[in-house]
Amino acid sequence: MTHKDPHGLPLSGANAASATAYDRATALFRCYVGDPVAAVDEAIGASPGFVMAHALKAYLHLLGTEVDALPVARACLEAARQHKADAREQGHLTAIGHLIEGRWHDASRALQDVAIEQPRDLLALQTGHQIDFFTGESRMLRDRIARALPAWSQGMPGYHAMLGMHAFGLGEAGDYARAEAQGRKAAALERRDGWAWHAVAHVLEMQGRQKDGIAWMRGDTAAWSEDSFFKVHNWWHLALYHLDLGEIDQVLALYDGPIYGTPSPLAMDMLDASAMMWRLALRGIDVGDRWNAVADGWTPMARAGIYAFNDMHAMMAFVGAGRTDLQKAVLESQAAVLKGQGDNVMFTRDVGHAATKAIKAFGDGDYKHTIELILPIRNRAARFGGSHAQRDLLDLTLIEAALRAGEYALARALTAERLDVKPTSPFNRRLVERATGQAKAV
Repeated sequence: MTHKDPHGLPLSGANAASATAYDRATALFRCYVGDPVAAVDEAIGASPGFVMAHALKAYLHLLGTEVDALPVARACLEAARQHKADAREQGHLTAIGHLIEGRWHDASRALQDVAIEQPRDLLALQTGHQIDFFTGESRMLRDRIARALPAWSQGMPGYHAMLGMHAFGLGEAGDYARAEAQGRKAAALERRDGWAWHAVAHVLEMQGRQKDGIAWMRGDTAAWSEDSFFKVHNWWHLALYHLDLGEIDQVLALYDGPIYGTPSPLAMDMLDASAMMWRLALRGIDVGDRWNAVADGWTPMARAGIYAFNDMHAMMAFVGAGRTDLQKAVLESQAAVLKGQGDNVMFTRDVGHAATKAIKAFGDGDYKHTIELILPIRNRAARFGGSHAQRDLLDLTLIEAALRAGEYALARALTAERLDVKPTSPFNRRLVERATGQAKAV
């Protein structure tokens, strides 16, 4: 007897017990809560020949951009390949092989093919959606999910995740009204869906609706923060609203509490810590010795060279903490990456190397060089991943460099375009005042 998942897709090598554990693992993964690795290990323990259980465990390790996760993913792939798999499952194994070798775009295409044939393969859609995020493929963030939605309806297991992913894709495509509606509906269907909460948070951030954003995130903090992989990132989004309003005490309280009060070794959490500290530093806020803990966390990854977006955020921490040896290590690692293979070569060449050098130049007080490095890449920054909200840090750094370099014509141009996009932002208005000479202080 071949067991199937709740959407009718065969699960090669599964038995009743392992299929139940696998369903639990995928449900946890859809919401980014709990311990899906423990659940999938239970599935593998119940049936060592369960192909998709090995595949899921590989994805869970690969999608965090952690260096130490690669050996685990390789072992999962090797184990899965020892057993018979159908065409859909083979497509997953092909995608995992590409990810292990750093071929993000090939993995994306492999999962695209799987989902076109099997639009109810939620794991293919979810992992593909995450890859679209890491590669900055804004259109595919929306369209990968839109292609499959006609095969779905309310009441199907995981439908909330489809709406949450569609919401995030719509938001990154600038379709804010539909994005907000889809995200709110997803969270109403499944209150623990951290990605749905996150999708709405992005919409409210991009529209400059700071008070609406605070109300949204404060409305049910337990839903998106308790035992959630995305809790730090969602707390970071809440802090962004307070930052735009100039409520620095609130920002620091969030940072010293749920964002990085307990230092995390996870790259995703360190990204948020670096990004928030850098935004505060650009405003001239004294953050004390907070940089040291973030720099300590990034230290093992200084020479990793696996994802240029991480490199830039590691450089922020090393600049903030004055770790010149590690600043040098990151740039040397990127130089080595540029001589290698895999998609990180492109991420680094097209955006990441210049962005990382720009952060260092800013830390060195070389604001003119910061401008020279960021201006050519700012309009193609999506190529090295992240969201619009995350990549906004490059524009903020560019504007502050222009102001400090005395390049006021450039600063006026950059702040005018910024205010045009988000006129409700108090901070944007402050930047315009500085650029036009109406305010001098940082």
